[in-house]
Amino acid sequence: MCRYRPGWQGADVSNVREVIRYYRQPGSRLGYRLFLNGTKHFGFYHEKDSPWAWSKALRRMEDRMGETLAQPPGARVLDAGCGVGDVAGRLAGRFGLRIDGVDLLEAHVAQARRRARRRGLDHLLTFSHSDYAALDFPDESFDAVYTMETLVHAADAEAVLRQFHRVLKPGGRLVMFEYGRETAARMPTPAAEAFRQLNDWAAMPSFQRFTYGTLERLTAETGFRVRHVEDVSRSMWPMLRCFAVIGALPYAGFRAAGLQRQFVNTMSAVEFWRHRAFWRYEIHTADK
Repeated sequence: MCRYRPGWQGADVSNVREVIRYYRQPGSRLGYRLFLNGTKHFGFYHEKDSPWAWSKALRRMEDRMGETLAQPPGARVLDAGCGVGDVAGRLAGRFGLRIDGVDLLEAHVAQARRRARRRGLDHLLTFSHSDYAALDFPDESFDAVYTMETLVHAADAEAVLRQFHRVLKPGGRLVMFEYGRETAARMPTPAAEAFRQLNDWAAMPSFQRFTYGTLERLTAETGFRVRHVEDVSRSMWPMLRCFAVIGALPYAGFRAAGLQRQFVNTMSAVEFWRHRAFWRYEIHTADK
């Protein structure tokens, strides 16, 4: 059972519960473990890669994060929504960064610590059970902050961005690998309804808000200097297509039985691939 700590006064407790519910439901736990060994982000592909080479693609996406952060070895970096610590482990092992990871789920934090010990990276990796909307770190603690497909779960993205700005040192870098989407008015009705349901059931209220340009605007409004936004959707699509192929038949059965919410990851694989023209995978880079 997750315990809400007194330091989380700024957190939207209802949304925290929904995020925890999403990650703890059997479909999420089984799917992430079975297909991605617990990792919870997409991969990055080169043109001639096999779409089924998932591990290689996952590590390449993590390397893209390290390259975009552009920090020297020993820099202190915040992983906001660390999951089981695979991104942090790659950044520590390959780039020599000192990572503090925070996550809402105690089970994720425990697993991240176990993986850090197995990799011999305890001296570079620290994980804690915390909410990135109410960080416990002092002002100007970090050289860089990143999210890897986690800000979409925020109930109040502006509050989170203000926390990131507070804990970053002057000149520090913020990198966010996040999703953006078309406005509902510019989507066919089935696509708009699919996004609405998926963002509700997968506890992604900020993805529902992040129409194109919104995250850049919020980042600037919270005091950051936006450097670059890159659309890398086509380099992510091969993994999404694999998931859609795997999920097509089960999704048809879940849909007939009215069980989409219980198996929302299967639904998301099929529907996000079907409606891929209406959303993007973006890399946002900004400085304090």
